[in-house]
Amino acid sequence: MNFEFSQEQEFLREQARDFLTKKCSPAEVRKVLDNPSLSYHSELWQQVAELGWLGTTIPENYGGLGLGYLELCVLAEEIGRVVAPIPFSTTVYLATEAILLAANESQKAQYLPKLATGEILGTLAFAESAGKVSSDKIACAVQNGKISGSKIVVPDGDIAHLAVVAAKSENQQLSLYLVDLQQDSIKIEKQNTIDNSRSFAKITFNNAEAELLGELGQGAHLLAKILDRAAVLYAFEQVGNAQSALDMANEYAKKRYAFGRQIGSFQAIKHKLVDMFAQLELARSNAYYGAWALSTDAAELPLAAATARVSASQAGFICTADNIHIHGGNGATWEFNCHLYYRRAKLLALVIGNDQEWKDKIMDRLLADNQEVMQKKMLETA
Repeated sequence: MNFEFSQEQEFLREQARDFLTKKCSPAEVRKVLDNPSLSYHSELWQQVAELGWLGTTIPENYGGLGLGYLELCVLAEEIGRVVAPIPFSTTVYLATEAILLAANESQKAQYLPKLATGEILGTLAFAESAGKVSSDKIACAVQNGKISGSKIVVPDGDIAHLAVVAAKSENQQLSLYLVDLQQDSIKIEKQNTIDNSRSFAKITFNNAEAELLGELGQGAHLLAKILDRAAVLYAFEQVGNAQSALDMANEYAKKRYAFGRQIGSFQAIKHKLVDMFAQLELARSNAYYGAWALSTDAAELPLAAATARVSASQAGFICTADNIHIHGGNGATWEFNCHLYYRRAKLLALVIGNDQEWKDKIMDRLLADNQEVMQKKMLETA
């Protein structure tokens, strides 16, 4: 297993970092955060689309770049580093991945070229209530090709054109459906969250047209695979966000003086910085393992994805919270940028299921692996 990115991938990182540093400063993030009428930074989104990033993993014959998941992981980390206020994750990690995974050729030809250019924005709608999402908690249903029901906290649901929706089919089996969100029979209400530089919405369907994605009754299986893929990519965003918080705290500790000394010379501050670094490096190593599993479609992906997700969520919270602490009273003010990273860390830790849900997945997958090993040993000794 190679734990380093290639020279080409590192070059992509340098180019992405240079571009985003120039085009997505904290001041640009605040333009969206401070303006309730804005859901995302449209100018930055258009520039990202022109660079081809939206089509990173989309095959060339569908208008994409035809690159791999490692390249997408690199971009995700850099986007997380600047807390970019654009619907990149929902369109690329969720909608595009769902279509690549389950769509037929006609659906791929119809949607992938538009997703690759940013002509349409996509999202995934699966939650209907607080807590863990399961088949028995989903009431959204499809009858005769028409979908009815509601979904809550849909990421970028107020600006997306296309949604992948988890709903019950006519035989009460959970399936996935493609839904055009510009239909008159759909009501969309924007919802406030801890980080309003990224938008969320409640979507209510009232006999809207819906198109089956994948096979009937395969919704739970497909949803699990989509979320596993997304977990790795979100982990890289979280790592990038945590790295920025650590860099910000370290820089402040070297410049801020108290009692005639740099505050970074105080043992309490040193310990916080070391703790932040340790948590971040643990998250990064788990994210790299997840990237390997994702890029090779390894059998270990479900466990690797859950581990990366939990580790990155914990690192994101610790690094962004301690960044505020190291800045002292200034860190809690609106004028300082510490809260930008803290808000994003909290949001990313919830967007595809909370920390406890992914911890439960780790446990379930470890138990399943252990049971499989025990069964093999029993067969060998029988």
